[in-house]
Order: sequence, then structure tokens, then C-alpha cells
Amino acid sequence: MDNHRSQQQAKTTPLESEEVSSTRWQFITMTAQEEDLIHRMHKLIGDRWDLIAGRIPGRKPEEIERYWIMTHLEGFAVRRRG
Repeated sequence: MDNHRSQQQAKTTPLESEEVSSTRWQFITMTAQEEDLIHRMHKLIGDRWDLIAGRIPGRKPEEIERYWIMTHLEGFAVRRRG
């Protein structure tokens, strides 16, 4: 029974594996208009990336979230400046 439990714990979902590899994300460039819209929408509705992405043609919610993380979280911001 312990062996079965160990096997279950070893499995990761695609979301978990993406979080683990997040340090290898490439910076996402946005136009000034996209940046402005993301900032204004985030201020209004928070981190509802699917709604924000719906307002920007050709952008996926994952891209918007990744952009936000990379521009607003200290660990990524330091790496970008460095």
C-alpha cells in the first residue's frame, strides 16, 4: 500500500510541471497599448487572466499571467535587470 501511495505522489500534473519550469520562461514582450490595457484591467478585475486576454486579440491567458508575473514579482524583475 505504501508503494502505491508513493507512486501517486510522484505524478505531477501539467500545471505543476509548468510551475517548476517557470524559471526558464522567456520574457514576453507586449506593446505599450497591451501593457496599459493589462494594467488597467488588472486594477479593475484582478488576476482574471482569461477576461483580460479576451480583450487583447491573439493573446492567451497564460501569456498575460506570465507577463504579469515577470514584470511584478521581485525574483523575475531582478533577473530581468541583471
